[in-house]
Amino acid sequence: MAFDRRAIPPHARESRWSAPDGYAIRRIDWSQAGNQPRGSLLFLPGRGDAYEKYLETLAHWQAQGWCVTALDWRGQAGSGRLGADAVTGHVDDFAHWVADLAAFWREWAAERPGPHVLAGHSMGGHLALRAVAEGAVRPDALILSAPMLGFLPAWLPGPVQNLAARLMCRVGDPRRPAWKWSEKPGEVPEGRAKLLTHDATRYADELWWRQKRPELAMGPGSWGWVGAALASMAALYRPGALEAVDVPVLLLSVSGDALVSAPAIARAAARLPRSEQVVFGAEAYHEVLREADPVRERALAAIDEFLARVLAG
Repeated sequence: MAFDRRAIPPHARESRWSAPDGYAIRRIDWSQAGNQPRGSLLFLPGRGDAYEKYLETLAHWQAQGWCVTALDWRGQAGSGRLGADAVTGHVDDFAHWVADLAAFWREWAAERPGPHVLAGHSMGGHLALRAVAEGAVRPDALILSAPMLGFLPAWLPGPVQNLAARLMCRVGDPRRPAWKWSEKPGEVPEGRAKLLTHDATRYADELWWRQKRPELAMGPGSWGWVGAALASMAALYRPGALEAVDVPVLLLSVSGDALVSAPAIARAAARLPRSEQVVFGAEAYHEVLREADPVRERALAAIDEFLARVLAG
């Protein structure tokens, strides 16, 4: 039977996790009732994402035998906002998110059977990789889907991007939007689907969830977010940081990605000691896990094969 992407499965449980400072963050958990699990997998969505968008992929991993969990980021999806309004994505420092992930991982890994896998998409992939590089978490394997490891245009040097972001934060409220969303607040921009997926029905699922759960809607990042993202990338690229990641890493990327830098992903992969990369071409946009079936199935098969191989024994 086809999976219903517009319903929370009855065997999945939504709840709230309290961060060390008391901040409530949404999570969803799918266990292996009555079965011996292969291990446990934690999935981290991207900027502006919500785990509702990835229910189909989470269900795939659950069917493969994994105990699956997905987590909001503090300040987005159904876990409130950190900025001045209900739609702009803001954070002062990505270190806040790394600290949340580290605290959650300690509890989650202690309660869930191993091996433990960490997977992240876009900004979630960036934060997962940074957390591993800094020793904040130590998974047995790491999956990065189109990780946000560089901004576009890729030819513009990072120091120049950093300088521009710092200037924009100084001349106005860092919580203000860094780019235009749409003419009508709350409506997604025209042409947005062509940045994310070729699959019109999967794209429509996201809009349906935003109507069903209005708290999920998020628009642009703030200038503070842009500055914090660039600073986090600089921290990740410091000498020796990526070279210290000694866990198996699978990177999925899109050569023509219009949201993150494909060359930056390739450079990071070359520095990671135990990395493998799967590169998609014009058949894919940014959200490879929500793409049309030929792309999505190839991506999931690559992940399944990678995990079976690197976690064998």
